[in-house]
Amino acid sequence: MGSKIALVTGGSRGIGRAIAERLGRDGFTVAITYSHDKDAAEEVVMRIGPGHAFAIQATFGVHGDATALWQAFDAHPLTSGAVDIIVNNAGITRSSDLASLTEAEFDQIFAVNVRAPFFVVQEGLRRLRDGGRIINISAGTARLALPDLIAYGPTKAALDNFTLNLAKALGERGITANSVAPGIVDTYGWFRDNPEAEAHAVSLAALGRLGQPEDIADIVGFLASDDARWMTGRVIDATGGVGL
Repeated sequence: MGSKIALVTGGSRGIGRAIAERLGRDGFTVAITYSHDKDAAEEVVMRIGPGHAFAIQATFGVHGDATALWQAFDAHPLTSGAVDIIVNNAGITRSSDLASLTEAEFDQIFAVNVRAPFFVVQEGLRRLRDGGRIINISAGTARLALPDLIAYGPTKAALDNFTLNLAKALGERGITANSVAPGIVDTYGWFRDNPEAEAHAVSLAALGRLGQPEDIADIVGFLASDDARWMTGRVIDATGGVGL
């Protein structure tokens, strides 16, 4: 096993899939997690190469989720119990405002978007090699007022602060920690059937188009590379200039 190892949570589709495939092209052996769509995960593995990628079923948002993930990671023959890159990409959105958000929804979104990445890193630290990378997928909503997503933005703001603390705590080991904050990304083709929504989304971006998963994946690829060795504790705006 000469290649470095990357873990990408939520790597079976959307932005996570693009990240996994980019890291695979860059020569990493890639472990991806999926929640329920095993076929999609196996397709990503096949695209990267069965000897260079593998999938782990992981349900985030429950106690013990990180422990179960790392146990499955350790047991796979493509790893030696070590990892070089941790990409916390898995997350959920809740379209609820202040009046309608329930306690159960609040608990779930924070459990998946904040608690899970925290313990994935905590459990992964003894496996993460010196000089490694932690890359958290945040969102532009962390710095915008969007009352219809009143719980989602705060989870990403918490993730950004977590990134800041990781950068300070792990710097002595040469480990960098950075966040990437996408804006509106055309992940599942939803905008193809919603031309008015697409036109509105495009109008918000200074660069005048929808984001694509590969736009985000290429930034992650840079952060995972040696070229980004002197960058840590940063939130990289990947919105295409939304809200300028």
